[in-house]
Amino acid sequence: MEENICPKCGAPLAEITETPTGRKIQRCSKGFWNPETKKSEGCEYVKWLVVEPKELDEKCPKCGAPLLLSITRFGKKMKKCSKGGWDKETKKATGCDYVEWINGTKEDLNELCPDCGAKLVLFTTSSGKKMKKCSTAGWDKEAKRATGCTYIEWLKPGEYSSAGEEFLPPEIN
Repeated sequence: MEENICPKCGAPLAEITETPTGRKIQRCSKGFWNPETKKSEGCEYVKWLVVEPKELDEKCPKCGAPLLLSITRFGKKMKKCSKGGWDKETKKATGCDYVEWINGTKEDLNELCPDCGAKLVLFTTSSGKKMKKCSTAGWDKEAKRATGCTYIEWLKPGEYSSAGEEFLPPEIN
């Protein structure tokens, strides 16, 4: 069987594309993703490809080796030491075990929470999605539940820009 032929319908496979989370896929040329219905249409065959780790310009704080940016099969991003590895037989880490999970970033806003009156923060997830949330919000890992104020407002792409971006003044007619 050829690698560039769909095993379901025999049509050629389309070019490789990257998902918003950084994973790479190759679809059947007779199928496509409909963002309005959030469903695949046509042939549903999708081939998920392994994303090779990218070397970063940073050094491991434990051993000084270069760090790699890896994406898990679920789309989570992490920095890990290039000297580290995994032994499948013993199911144990080998070499340097440094791993740093990449979470979102917070930016203070000059807005108050409509629920409790505390300041709001702009939170950007590791995949680039943005939300306004209360600065008192948190997560109790042991109890596995939210703490503080639960106000969250998810923003659509382009709905909010950070203060660091440049804006042109409106044109005066």
